[in-house]
Amino acid sequence: MADVTAERAAGAREISYRDAVAEGIAREMRRDAAVVCLGEDIGEAGGVFKTTVGLREEFGPERVWDTPISEQAIVGAAMGAAMTGMRPVAEIMFSDFLACCWDYLANEIPKVRYMTGGQVTVPLVVRTANGGGLGFGAQHSQATENWALTIPGLKIAAPSTPADVIGMMAAAIRSDDPVVFFEHKGLLASKGTPPPPGHVVELGSAAVVREGADVTLVALASMVPVAVRAAELLAAEGIRAEVVDLRCLVPLDVAAVLASLARTSRLVTVEENPYQGGWGATLVSVVADEGFALLDAPVRRVAGECVPLPFADALEEQVIPTVKKVVAAVRSLAAY
Repeated sequence: MADVTAERAAGAREISYRDAVAEGIAREMRRDAAVVCLGEDIGEAGGVFKTTVGLREEFGPERVWDTPISEQAIVGAAMGAAMTGMRPVAEIMFSDFLACCWDYLANEIPKVRYMTGGQVTVPLVVRTANGGGLGFGAQHSQATENWALTIPGLKIAAPSTPADVIGMMAAAIRSDDPVVFFEHKGLLASKGTPPPPGHVVELGSAAVVREGADVTLVALASMVPVAVRAAELLAAEGIRAEVVDLRCLVPLDVAAVLASLARTSRLVTVEENPYQGGWGATLVSVVADEGFALLDAPVRRVAGECVPLPFADALEEQVIPTVKKVVAAVRSLAAY
């Protein structure tokens, strides 16, 4: 009986998003000795966002490597390690600084498998803290998923819950193709129920996190809770919004979006990326090609403004999508 009680208590506990990152990596390091971690301050310091706490203690300096402050060195070393049998997990502290190692991410890593006819794979994960909402300013607040979306050969993951962090981390590390894994800074303190041992979420599998029949809200990462809160407010007005968490941009689960549209006939994308070149534009174009007949109203995109992110909270709120902006977009469609 005591064992059953303990199991129930363990099942009821919560885990934070930031702890889920470390837990997801640790699970794979325990499972596969080829998995190693590298990045700035990820070892003894446990990461600047405390997302690698405990890894150095459990796995030692042979598998958890502190590196110099050089994004090129980090990603270059990870590429070499991946090509020679390891499964490295490399951290770039802020996603803004993916630009510093863009040659590796755009020209080298995603092309090796193709250029060698499949003889050499690059099974690595590049983790990075992404997005705004915390007043970090123009050079430390960007949502950069759309940068990676332009590069064929990269998988793109952006979980919104602790359970998905763990499950998608497992899938990313096991992938034989390179994965850019975006961890949203604004979600790090959020909590959720931890998944069971062996939990894996297939990359490219979207999730319906709230059912509805009047409009589909498609969101990613920190915009998922924004969309859910908007849907709750809209429900009080009699508008039933369905919320789809894409979870990944590559592979992109278009089938899940079209299935939702078949139920609702209206679409709003909610994306933190700037409107210009945001992932919503790609999704909307695919919907126009493959699901135009499902639509009963024009598509709306609620996206970030095309300006550098300001420091001031009040100004940043004007740039990033908010619950209020999503509600307004849905109301306009409901009245169409």
